[in-house]
Amino acid sequence: MAGPGAPMPRATGKALDAWLRQRARQVRIPLAVAIGLGAIGGLLLVAQAWLLALILNAVIIDHLGLAAVRLWLIALLVIFAARAIVTAATDIAAFEAVAIIKRDLRRKVYAQLEALGPVWARRERTGDIVNTIVDGIEALESYYGSYLPQMALAVFIPLAILVFVFPAYWVGGLIMVITAPLIPVFMIIIGKGTERLNQRQWRKLARMSAHFFDSIEGLTTLKLFNASRAEAAMIAQVSDEYRRDTIAVLRVAFLSSLVLEFFATISVALIAVFIGFNLYYREIAFLPGIFVLLLAPEFYRPLRNMGTQYHARMTAIGASEQIVRLLDAKPRPPSQASSALAAHPELRIVFEEVGFAYEPEAPVLHGIGFGLKRGESIALVGPSGAGKTTIGQLLLGFITPTSGRITIDGTDLRDLDTAGWQARIAWLPQRPTLFHGTVRDNISLGMAAGEAEIRHAATLAHADGFIAALPSGYDTILGDAGQGLSGGEIHRIALARAFLKDADLVVLDEAVTGLDPESASLITSAIAVLARDRAVLIIAHRLETIRQADRIMVLEQGRIVEAGDHDALMARNGAYAAMVRLHEQVRM
Repeated sequence: MAGPGAPMPRATGKALDAWLRQRARQVRIPLAVAIGLGAIGGLLLVAQAWLLALILNAVIIDHLGLAAVRLWLIALLVIFAARAIVTAATDIAAFEAVAIIKRDLRRKVYAQLEALGPVWARRERTGDIVNTIVDGIEALESYYGSYLPQMALAVFIPLAILVFVFPAYWVGGLIMVITAPLIPVFMIIIGKGTERLNQRQWRKLARMSAHFFDSIEGLTTLKLFNASRAEAAMIAQVSDEYRRDTIAVLRVAFLSSLVLEFFATISVALIAVFIGFNLYYREIAFLPGIFVLLLAPEFYRPLRNMGTQYHARMTAIGASEQIVRLLDAKPRPPSQASSALAAHPELRIVFEEVGFAYEPEAPVLHGIGFGLKRGESIALVGPSGAGKTTIGQLLLGFITPTSGRITIDGTDLRDLDTAGWQARIAWLPQRPTLFHGTVRDNISLGMAAGEAEIRHAATLAHADGFIAALPSGYDTILGDAGQGLSGGEIHRIALARAFLKDADLVVLDEAVTGLDPESASLITSAIAVLARDRAVLIIAHRLETIRQADRIMVLEQGRIVEAGDHDALMARNGAYAAMVRLHEQVRM
């Protein structure tokens, strides 16, 4: 993909335009209705001009009174009403086409994000993804709702007008035929420059949105490290650059509009001058002259509108670049397995010489081998980047080993139904996600559970006490990301989910990192209860939370360098003991 400031290659632009047009096939009917209604509106416009010319000729030239033109006036009012109805119906049909396109694209994007999984999403900028889903898809609205219908009408309406103009005044029709191509020609010449600027601008908008979103997400960390002012200055600089670039795009866009209006105005004036001289020398009657003069501006209007909507095409091409990139990303092949675990599995998990690499030239794990069974807890420790989270992702089924295998009760994990396996797992991440809704809904999270079960799960997670103290108890509405709760309270609600799920395997990924000692103690004691009769995998930095683990495995550079319980590893005085001593020094 080109950089944020680089122009889009021509081949890429053509491919994206073809992709946009291909999407239009699924809305042929509403688009055809919109174009057909627009064509009817154009014919009504011709009828309106003819009636108005008849009325003006009767009143000005023939000196007739109101009674003589009453029927024409009534017919003119009917045409006004019909045009209003047709315009509204055209907008409805275009809106329906746009709604279908956006709904279908969002459904495909969400399905693609689900297929790509959290591992792919972690390597992308959250703000970039959000900008693509929201603003990117919204930017396609004018392309399908305005640009495509206007392209057809820009051909039909001028041709329809010429059919009526040539019999009335062939000189005016000839002028229209000669001057009409000037508008699209200059539109294309100026539009090429605008297109490059617009595409570059869209990339910068996506980059700025991603940067701003990431800054908001990390605002607490920026405050802690006293870096918020520097980040605010960076955002201000990026915003100012975007403002200047936007002005540059608008400058070219306004120039384009000025040129289109200039040629349209000159062409209408030229027709008016010819009609004026012909009327003066009595070479044309008033009725056909005024009729052609009334139609002249309407002949150029669709061409001017096409020039205006051409910017919608450029915006859509710029926006679709990110959408296509997301949709073209290669997800992990869907599981074709039909094997399923027993209703109450023995649950013996074995890693057999497992290796994994996100990129072929940069392996993350090397020959990982260990076993985990029901009623046992294993803790993974080691420096950042050692591969701890990757082992958790492998066990969750988000990624598959590039070498070796993982077996569940003797069956290769790749041969198990992924959704069925994940239904047996409870995952407590470092930053649990809470959604806008009641506390009850955030605990059940779609699981069918009664009030007593939800309260029991909250009690086991040491969450019932603070929930009962909330204004509406379990019916209290929480904001996005658990707004209104402390970090420890958010973690305890997430832990209540794990209790309610009654999973066979529990994966704890830095579950108490960043919490105060009291909250960490409550969660640690709740985890000890949760671990009974379950297999537990703990990924941790805070070493005091893993002392009671049955086994502790130390990872360095994707390899297990030590394994054993706390006392045995301390007695060995190796990497684990060094980590414990360093941890105690930091705490002091």
